[in-house]
Amino acid sequence: MPAKIDAIEFRVLSPEQIKKMAVVEITKPELYDRDGYPIEGGVMDPHLGVIDPGMRCRTCGGTVGTCQGHFGYMELARPVIHVRYVKVIYKLLRATCQECGKALGSEEELKRKDEPLYDLYIAKRKKCPHCGATQQKIMLEKPHNFLIDGRPLTPLEIRMWLEKIPDETLKKLDIKGGRPEHLILTLIPIPPVTMRPSITLESGERSEDDLTHKIVDMVRINQRLRDNIDIGAPDFIIEDLWELLQYHVSTYFDNSLSGVPQARHRSGRALRTLTQRLKGKQGRFRGNLSGKRVNFSSRTVISPDPYLGINEVGVPIEVAKELTVPVRVNERNLTYLKSVVKKGSDVLGGANYIIRPDGRKKKITEENKDEIAEEIGPGYIVERHLQDGDIVLFNRQPSLHRMSIMAHRVRVMPYRTFRLNLSVCKPYNADFDGDEMNLHVPQTEEAQTEAEMLMLVQNHIRSPRFGGPIIGCIQDHISGLYLLTKGERIIPKEKAIQLLGSIGIDVDLDGDITGKELFSMLLPKDLNLKFKPSSYRKEEDMVVIKKGKLISGVIDEKAIGGESGLLIEAIEKDYGSDEARVFLERVAMLGIKFLTMYGFTIGLDDEDISKEARRRIDKIIEKAEKRCFELIEEYENGEMEQLPGQTLSETLETHIQMVLQQALNEAAKIVEEDLPENCAVVMAKSGARGSMINLTQLGGVIGQQTLQGKRIHRGYTGRTLSHFKKGELSPKAHGFVSSSFKGGMTPYEFFFNAMNGREGLMDKSLRTRYSGYMERRLVNALQDLKIEYDGTVRDNRKVIIQFTPGEDQVDPAKSNWGKINVKRIVESVIGG
Repeated sequence: MPAKIDAIEFRVLSPEQIKKMAVVEITKPELYDRDGYPIEGGVMDPHLGVIDPGMRCRTCGGTVGTCQGHFGYMELARPVIHVRYVKVIYKLLRATCQECGKALGSEEELKRKDEPLYDLYIAKRKKCPHCGATQQKIMLEKPHNFLIDGRPLTPLEIRMWLEKIPDETLKKLDIKGGRPEHLILTLIPIPPVTMRPSITLESGERSEDDLTHKIVDMVRINQRLRDNIDIGAPDFIIEDLWELLQYHVSTYFDNSLSGVPQARHRSGRALRTLTQRLKGKQGRFRGNLSGKRVNFSSRTVISPDPYLGINEVGVPIEVAKELTVPVRVNERNLTYLKSVVKKGSDVLGGANYIIRPDGRKKKITEENKDEIAEEIGPGYIVERHLQDGDIVLFNRQPSLHRMSIMAHRVRVMPYRTFRLNLSVCKPYNADFDGDEMNLHVPQTEEAQTEAEMLMLVQNHIRSPRFGGPIIGCIQDHISGLYLLTKGERIIPKEKAIQLLGSIGIDVDLDGDITGKELFSMLLPKDLNLKFKPSSYRKEEDMVVIKKGKLISGVIDEKAIGGESGLLIEAIEKDYGSDEARVFLERVAMLGIKFLTMYGFTIGLDDEDISKEARRRIDKIIEKAEKRCFELIEEYENGEMEQLPGQTLSETLETHIQMVLQQALNEAAKIVEEDLPENCAVVMAKSGARGSMINLTQLGGVIGQQTLQGKRIHRGYTGRTLSHFKKGELSPKAHGFVSSSFKGGMTPYEFFFNAMNGREGLMDKSLRTRYSGYMERRLVNALQDLKIEYDGTVRDNRKVIIQFTPGEDQVDPAKSNWGKINVKRIVESVIGG
């Protein structure tokens, strides 16, 4: 019968247990003799295990592969404090009698030991209730120095004190896990060499592990202390060496103690000792036990490629030759795999290894490739290079949602970056300013099939967060389609055939066609849809699609953009993800091809506004500032009516911000009316990039700068900058910038603008850190929950947490996005 673990208890090892589990005493700080062999009794004693091939362990006779290693021990010349238990020792010294070792509290008082003020109350007890001994004041000077009435208390004295404490007192004080005197170390376990292996450098020299360096320091100082005690050295020398031994033992356990200098290499790098090996992101728990690593993975910089499909990823030839896919040999693919093996490992389309039926692996080289090609047969496995069409997993960190890792099909390409379709940037939150991404090749047919069915990009067009399409057209795609479908643009027959041919549509046209007719050729024939575009101003701007033909309106971000594409959402929902993928790839390519043909460029002149518009904007600003001074006057005269839930000064700030925001909005309307439909305006109106407010700030007025949602108030005493009078409340004195970016700002306006920009940078950094830590805590808290086959959410004890996932069992990615458009459903049915 298999045994079930009921509980795990951690205890401090007693000296007897340390000796019992050890195989040798370590007394020498030296590591190797002149011939390079480990010294017996040294820190690398051969009884502690072996790390060199060809050698055998002196304890068990095992080799590198069979010996797990054995503990040794070092006997300390003088006891030292275990630095990780200083607080427990301090609590025990304050709570027990110096003479009899019993608890200073009575039975009734001990029942209240968990109360916050108990320790303070007991510490003030002047006499022991059991033996009547006078109690002296105990102080702790961190990290590990104890004082009794101002006199240093040595580890030897502390150990003798703790030895007096009866077991019954320990039970009453809730001290579990062994005797308290074991917290004062007399023996230190020396870990096996397998836990701290040395490495051989290219020069032939050995480089030892950080723990080995620390143990050598402990053994050396311990030996010096023992020698000085034996020869009767002066007390101050012994105390200095004792303190140094305490330092080395403390930093061996934890090399990041407050108030203790870190132990460092000669290079200045801090040693990674026991605590550092366990805690933190790189520690044993998070780094090796919770953290996951895979083979057959690669990482490099990403770059854009609009000619790839959304399901595809461009993989460099070097990566394709290094990462392999295992293919089992059978009668049908034998000839093909023989040809693959014959190419060898250096030619793309070859193979790197074969695995024989008995499990042995053999590397394919230029010398043995023909021999291996003749050898392979059914039952063998050939690890071939990546080739076009292979399924791989693609990931960008941080992995914050489901679409941070998706499956792509490989397309092997030259150069050294991963290539990505621009439409897939949104779910990965990727851009091309140096971002790197990870790629992993699934190694079994089951994993490849599962990735293809569940993780392929086209299956994640709609987001599980809000139900709309997260994958869609961006920037140039949107600008091109906006220009193509705006008004009644005529496309000459030859150009139209060329555009359609570039996206895989082969059609014979009778004559010239409009941009709307050309776009309609990409739509499903029975699609009916009606919605307001981003550039909607009047009823004629409404996008109307009837029976697969674009009747009116323009195609912009609202139609085909990521997180807003109503057209993509309708096609994905009604015709499936495969049809949505084809449509998305075609419209994106059409937008780029048309933009390339049409020409599209922006310059500084695109933000220029006329003198009349400039005069009107100046007048609006003047009017807004005048209204602000009126509000300030009302406030100072006590005539302002206070808004509910706000103080009088907060009411003034609210009114001023409303006035200045209204002025910016009016200025934006003037800029929009004044600017011709140039490329910058096209980008803003279509939603491809930027907004009319951005253009207003470039050419018209920047507007109010804010800090934490309020006007700027921080700065000098009583004023924001030395340019203004103390107590001044005017718009200019609190961050209103009446200049434009193109016209140039005054020094104080520039300073306010920089404050606003710096707040954005700080906020982004802090918010990212906070949300990342919050997500990590949630993941740890919920990691044992899973959806069982009956649809319930249960934990690892099979206890039901929710009867249905999310309490409604509605998957946003498969439900209706927003309100159900009943009219559209009726129109699609009756064809109207």
